[in-house]
Amino acid sequence: DLRKQARQLENELDLKLVSFSKLCTSYSSSRDGRRDRYSSDTTPLLNGSSQDRMFETMAVEIEQLLGKLTGINDKMAEYTNSAGVPSLNAALMHTLQRHRDILQDYTHEFHKTKANFLAIRERENLLGSVRKDIESYKSGSGVNNRRTELFLKEHEHLRNSDRLIEETISIAMATKENMTSQRGILKSIQSKMNTLANRFPAVNSLIQRINLRKRRDSLILGGVIGVCTILLLLYAFH
Repeated sequence: DLRKQARQLENELDLKLVSFSKLCTSYSSSRDGRRDRYSSDTTPLLNGSSQDRMFETMAVEIEQLLGKLTGINDKMAEYTNSAGVPSLNAALMHTLQRHRDILQDYTHEFHKTKANFLAIRERENLLGSVRKDIESYKSGSGVNNRRTELFLKEHEHLRNSDRLIEETISIAMATKENMTSQRGILKSIQSKMNTLANRFPAVNSLIQRINLRKRRDSLILGGVIGVCTILLLLYAFH
């Protein structure tokens, strides 16, 4: 029952983290679209903060799921350490360690994605403030001087750099997801092989004997060929 609950929570966390990562990736581009569409101060606050509220809601939900999964892992640890547990203690410890590794990976990915989101939001707010100051300066002075052009060019360079950074982050996160999936598959294969080896020790012993017999036959055949070769050489030279 505990393993079933843990798997359900892990599946929910996997879906939530994927959505959370997509929200982080699309945050900057959507903020750029809103700034291009609404250039005045009459933009409703709800449009500008809807993704922020979505971020807070998803973060709370993921933290709750991580807390529940941590509790399930603690209960599994208490069960493996309790008296009267069957003799499959090694298999139980392996299963518990696997679930702990998954929990650790999800926790690390959540904190990393959350930190990236906060950094992007802080950078977007800073760039928005800089853009607002530039537009205020242009409207107040009414002169398109050299300094304003330099500010606009620098702002455009920063936006291009942000886009490149976001693309790099997206590629890195996709690579991490693929590596995590491959690691899970390899761990599953290793677990199945260990289970088979523990269930069928006689098969392992038979395979070892067959290998030893093959090796012995190879040594005998090599010795016979060597002796025959030496006798032929002695006969030829004689």
